[in-house]
Amino acid sequence: MAEVTVRGAGVFGLSIAWECARRGAKVRVIEREGVGAGSSGGVVGALAPHVPENWNPKKAFQLESLLAAEQFWAGVKAAGGVDPGYARTGRVQPVAPGGEALARARAEGAKALWQGRAEWRVIGVEEAPAFRPVSATGLYVHDTVTARLHPARACTALVAALEAAGAEVVIGEAEARGPVVWATGAAGLAALSEDVGRTVGVPIKGQAALLHFEAPEAAQLFADGLHVVPHADGTVAIGSTSERDFDGLGTDGQLDVLLEKACALVPLLHGAQVLKRWAGLRPRARSRAPMLGPWPGREGHFVANGGFKIGFGMAPGVARVMADLVLDGSDAIPDGFRVEDSL
Repeated sequence: MAEVTVRGAGVFGLSIAWECARRGAKVRVIEREGVGAGSSGGVVGALAPHVPENWNPKKAFQLESLLAAEQFWAGVKAAGGVDPGYARTGRVQPVAPGGEALARARAEGAKALWQGRAEWRVIGVEEAPAFRPVSATGLYVHDTVTARLHPARACTALVAALEAAGAEVVIGEAEARGPVVWATGAAGLAALSEDVGRTVGVPIKGQAALLHFEAPEAAQLFADGLHVVPHADGTVAIGSTSERDFDGLGTDGQLDVLLEKACALVPLLHGAQVLKRWAGLRPRARSRAPMLGPWPGREGHFVANGGFKIGFGMAPGVARVMADLVLDGSDAIPDGFRVEDSL
């Protein structure tokens, strides 16, 4: 039985560990702080695609990962008995003035690029759901590939699945056995940067909030750069800021501005109680794509980092290619995702 150590209990680390365990490996996860202690402990959980145009390996990989997510998370739930909060509820976006032609062109692009496995279509207000953003044109884009996930519960579900499969999840320190996968988020980017002598990525602060609002079956919304994600438990997540320069790791007035913006874009949210305010550091690789592959100069050590805003959506695909690499030596990492692409 192969032995594998994964350092980091965020969504990348836990998903890779689960895929390795599912294939029969003996897995140990080592996490210094706690499950989902970094950016994976957020509240938003938006699993959304890139626009269907200017196709490239990153967009293709993300689409395949998003389409694999339903089966992936169903398997996690079945193995450990914990619901990760996954549902493919779709997404609604307003079409901006002057943007109708582009939106319709993207709809045609989706027909070809998404191969009939999901839709991107332009709809009028009469087809739009009651829970929707304001649209100056009365038009919306509706896609059916977007899904939601409850981040903290997803991490808890992965731990339960791992333990049911006989894997270890150690909070603290322990001996590494076999190949080591470093999925350590912002701290891992700093460590790799120091090791190779140049900056391979930076932490980006994000702030988000969780509101009490009952819309458990509603599609998520995206308007003016803002994600509004209804969850099954009667909450709606609002996020997030994207701060390269920041003082401190707590929430501040920028989140208040975000909440005001959300209520202006989605009037139904006026008066909703704020249940939680969250801030964290999201790891962004220099290439802006996930950073996957061998750690340069460290035989038997591998990197899985740089999930930034799309980590949960990319997790099933990242887990698959990293398990291929670590267990079988098979390299299926897409162009642009390799560690050397950020060096």
